[in-house]
Amino acid sequence: MLSDPNVMANREQFQKLAQEYKELSEIVKLAQEYRRIGHSIQEDQALLSSSDRELADLAQEEIQELKAEQQRLEEKLKIMMVPENPRDKGNAIVEIRAGTGGEEASLFAADLVRMYTKFAERQGWQVEMMGSNPTEMGGFKEIVLSMEGSGAYGKMRYESGVHRVQRVPVTESSGRIHTSAASVAVLPQPEEVEVQIDPKDLRVDVFRSSGPGGQSVNTTDSAVRITHIPTDIVATCQDEKSQHKNKAKALKVLRARLLDRAQEKQRQVVAQHRRSQVGSGDRSAKIRTYNFPQGRVTDHRVALTLYKLEEILAGELEEIIQALQAEERKEKLQQVEDT
Repeated sequence: MLSDPNVMANREQFQKLAQEYKELSEIVKLAQEYRRIGHSIQEDQALLSSSDRELADLAQEEIQELKAEQQRLEEKLKIMMVPENPRDKGNAIVEIRAGTGGEEASLFAADLVRMYTKFAERQGWQVEMMGSNPTEMGGFKEIVLSMEGSGAYGKMRYESGVHRVQRVPVTESSGRIHTSAASVAVLPQPEEVEVQIDPKDLRVDVFRSSGPGGQSVNTTDSAVRITHIPTDIVATCQDEKSQHKNKAKALKVLRARLLDRAQEKQRQVVAQHRRSQVGSGDRSAKIRTYNFPQGRVTDHRVALTLYKLEEILAGELEEIIQALQAEERKEKLQQVEDT
């Protein structure tokens, strides 16, 4: 198909097929190596009956090494054959909300924003603030980010859940350690064609933007609140001075929330007879603890503890995400084998 002139003339289709070809090529390369090892094992087995004992012993030793390599390739092939979530390669909407803990929870939400922003920079993604509700001390009651780049949703979706922090708040005079929390929701950012919204189903309200503590930051009605009447889902944006830009951002967030609502209904139907998956986005579950006195971060889904709190808060999330990806692949592979 890639050599078809009609396909070559269609840039979007050509790029899509080229990506698929690349992914299939990796599987084919592994399969060819797996078969080559299989043939080598057969050749060595034929030598086991040789009258030359030294040759037979060498063949036996090589068979053991080849079988170990064959087993490794087989496991890798099984994982590669598990279907990926097609949305994993796309962009993401990240919503962070302060939970229990008052102002300290808002400051922790701001720490998560910085952590994710730095992680996105390491990945080469573009980050844009879609809406926020800041506090006077520099925290956030709520903030919504857009992350655009290859694989943004596929990596960030593992961050969905409740994040807990244990530390002495800046507002604490007695030095007591407090436990606070913030919730993170990661949604796939849909294309406009994926979520069709009837303008008649929308109620658009405009109001004057305000800063922390009610301080006015704009003298015009540029802030926008959009309500999807059938579902009562709301998206608000007041960060831009332009009402038009605020409306465009609010619509982008609204589409993501509507898509998430539809996908959640599908997940609930499927999950009635299956246990929850790692990274499924169960926001009621505590997924990670950041303990400042001990300098440790523990991800409870894979029982992974790392004593590198500062590095992780500086955006070094790769080790945690790779562990979660490996666990998810393992569980998916088990499901495939069970069926």
